[in-house]
Amino acid sequence: MWAMQSWKPNGCMKNLIKIVTDIRFWIMVFFAVRMMGITHPPLEVSHNWRQTTVNMVARNFLEIDNNIFYPRIDIAGEKTGITGMEFPLLNYLIYLLSKIFGYQHWYGRLINLCVSSVGLWFFYKLAERYFNKQAAFNATIILTVSIWFQFSRKIMPDTFAMSLVIAGIYYGCLYLENDSKKLRLWHLLAYTLLIMLGILSKLPCGYLLVVMGIFYFSKNIPAKRKIVLLLASVLGILPVLLWYFYWVPYLVDEFGFWHFFMGKSMRQGFSEIVQHLGQTTGRFYETALQFIGFAAFVFGLFVAILHKDRKIIFIFLSSFSAFSIIIFKAGYTFSHHSYYIIPFVPVMALVAGYGLTKIKSSKIALLVLAAIVVEGIANQQHDFRIKEKDHQIAKLEKDLDKVSGRGDLIIINSGLYPTPMYFAHRKGWINSNEEILNDQYLEELKNKGLKHIVILKRTFGTEINLPQYKKVLENDDYCIYDL
Repeated sequence: MWAMQSWKPNGCMKNLIKIVTDIRFWIMVFFAVRMMGITHPPLEVSHNWRQTTVNMVARNFLEIDNNIFYPRIDIAGEKTGITGMEFPLLNYLIYLLSKIFGYQHWYGRLINLCVSSVGLWFFYKLAERYFNKQAAFNATIILTVSIWFQFSRKIMPDTFAMSLVIAGIYYGCLYLENDSKKLRLWHLLAYTLLIMLGILSKLPCGYLLVVMGIFYFSKNIPAKRKIVLLLASVLGILPVLLWYFYWVPYLVDEFGFWHFFMGKSMRQGFSEIVQHLGQTTGRFYETALQFIGFAAFVFGLFVAILHKDRKIIFIFLSSFSAFSIIIFKAGYTFSHHSYYIIPFVPVMALVAGYGLTKIKSSKIALLVLAAIVVEGIANQQHDFRIKEKDHQIAKLEKDLDKVSGRGDLIIINSGLYPTPMYFAHRKGWINSNEEILNDQYLEELKNKGLKHIVILKRTFGTEINLPQYKKVLENDDYCIYDL
């Protein structure tokens, strides 16, 4: 981009340069790239389990009850499956699309990709507003090819929720700085609604609101607006508190099934982070932006401190302090799951993008940005493909329909993975081979209504034999027993 601006092009070349230096062009390009395999079922190696639980809830809204306050999953055995979880906004959007066009596995991918791409635009507008066009361009490209690249097309609420929060922050900034009373009202409403929906969809995303604190040091913004925005923030967060700290525990107690992780004590979480410090730090220097992107982030932070850039320093310190609470509340879970770093990635991308603008040679800066793009995509392209053997699990529902009713309860030897239950389109239990080989355990489940056992041989399980039960279907991938 810099190199192109150093000479004087003419004619159509000017138009071409104008296009490729417009971030909207690159947002659309990367949108198109991530459309590859968009209709794949959620069977990629990483986080298929998390995607299928989202789809379970959406499908149950369609087939059982569309009350958004009572989400239900399929692995609660004989229970209703209703349980506390993240506010199912993404799930409900999948349901609404299914209501119109009929249910498909991949709707959540498309919804998330659309919202996350819009989120990139709002991120760019924010960075451009408070830094400059070049820093905003760099930061948005870096965010696009970060972990955001793969998770923005997964059926998960992480980048979806962050996009809503980023858009909300943008409108909050407009409210504080716009002198038009009519526009300020709309900006305030947009801010309140977007942060509420974003934090409801993913609670940790709320940490980013701390960056709004920078405006409270400004003497140019009337105190009344600051107070009104603070009240609007409280109004937006109140439903979040009610959902997570009243309704989620109520659903768990009332319907007897626990599913949603609400964190640990700070003391326990801190101890686990210390024990897994290497894996935890790896989330920052490898998972978030990859190695070159992280180097740009460190460089940007160093330059900001050297130049005493208060905006960058405040954004980093305030956001990292708030995000540290999430890290310690999650403990080992943060170290173990890559997507827990996603809420902090926009901050890292901003600092990295800012850092690139401080490189004196525009050609070197462009090469670094290109290297970040290449490394980011190269290390995530595997997530766009599904192994051929894993595709076979998608046929489980069709085969079960040959030997059982849709309402029959089943058990699958997939351990902690709910994915096969989703593709079975049944309800029941998931457990290990050891438990399934326990006759007493199976007798207890038979008394609760268990009708069939599905033994997976390759994907999500390993083969075991149950000669005491009638085998009603068998192939290379799974075996079904009738109790």
